[in-house]
Amino acid sequence: MELLIVILFYTMSSAGYVIYFFNQKDYFQKAGYTLLLIGFVFHCVSIGYGILTSGKLPAGTLHETLFVAGWALAGVFLLLRYRFHLKILGIVAAPLSAVIMIIVFLLPNRPQEAGSLLNSVWLGIHIVTVFVGEASFALACGTGALYLAQERAIKTKRHKFFYKRLPSLDLLDSTGYACIVVGFALLTIGLMTGFVYAKSVWGRFWGWDVKEIWSAISWLLYAALLHQRVVLGWRGRRAAVMSIIGFLVLLFTFLGVNFLMESHHGEFTRW
Repeated sequence: MELLIVILFYTMSSAGYVIYFFNQKDYFQKAGYTLLLIGFVFHCVSIGYGILTSGKLPAGTLHETLFVAGWALAGVFLLLRYRFHLKILGIVAAPLSAVIMIIVFLLPNRPQEAGSLLNSVWLGIHIVTVFVGEASFALACGTGALYLAQERAIKTKRHKFFYKRLPSLDLLDSTGYACIVVGFALLTIGLMTGFVYAKSVWGRFWGWDVKEIWSAISWLLYAALLHQRVVLGWRGRRAAVMSIIGFLVLLFTFLGVNFLMESHHGEFTRW
């Protein structure tokens, strides 16, 4: 029941933001924001109830992990909306959150067996920090796409539709950078706690598992992006393109590796 309520509010929020994007009436944006916030509250209650009833973070199957992923995405957007007042980013966050939750609804909900690998505080911290970090990267990707659209509108002077509706390039660039900084910090914490968890369960910090390798590649990619920005002043188009590429690598690390390659992390995304 809670899942359907969350889907309903996220979907109505998406409609509000889409209408706002086309007609620019601020009350549609406010409605979209309020509906997303209400849905997020129900989302938090549902996750909290799952923790209380099972004694662990409900993230042991693909159904559950995507449920947490949708929660992280909505939550990070609400924080960014409060911090940067970037209203238009809701056109990315709300529909994406709604789509994720609809996929969750369509997936079978098979509870994880008691006494599973999920019964660990370190794993709980690992999952939350990684998902919130990846949500930040997802919004950095969305911001990068909006940056490229606005840049093209300005250069060609033919796409006034986007020019009038998207924020300034500086605001999009600074917001994307903030998303990447937060995402990188949380991904780093997530990887460190993952190492500690691996040591406690499998007896080693690093086992050259394919998921571990691709996670390291993702981390190095974002580390390089931050280095180039700080040292060489990478901004604007380069940063936007790299944020999109980085998120595509993250998507492959999260889904592609689990479905296409053998990894012990497949335990946490079973159907």
